[in-house]
Amino acid sequence: QVQLEESGGGLVQAGGSLRLSCILSGRTSRSIAMGWFRQVPGKEREFVAAITWSYGSTYYGDSVKGRFTISRDNAKNTVYLQMNSLKPEDTAVYYCGHNTGDSDHWYYKPHYYDSWGQGTQVTVSS
Repeated sequence: QVQLEESGGGLVQAGGSLRLSCILSGRTSRSIAMGWFRQVPGKEREFVAAITWSYGSTYYGDSVKGRFTISRDNAKNTVYLQMNSLKPEDTAVYYCGHNTGDSDHWYYKPHYYDSWGQGTQVTVSS
């Protein structure tokens, strides 16, 4: 069993930046990758980015490519999401998820993640 805790959300103006953090704890030995998803009311959870612990391979959703950067600190069991050039449409609750899959197509869909954090609200004003 693992636990995830996100932090770093908040209110920012369009064009601004935020950095989200996600700390992984518990039984982390089987952890392969971590992902960020976001969700607005009435919509499905949307893939934002993912990263593997071992090689640091990264994956991004089309709507955030070139603006968001995912990174990890293995020593701290922490994954970050640096969000730049934020837009009002980036407003959502952001969740980090835990993935034990070793095939990258597993990282894009929320049902392949076995644990989630509580979420952190990001609001971008226009």
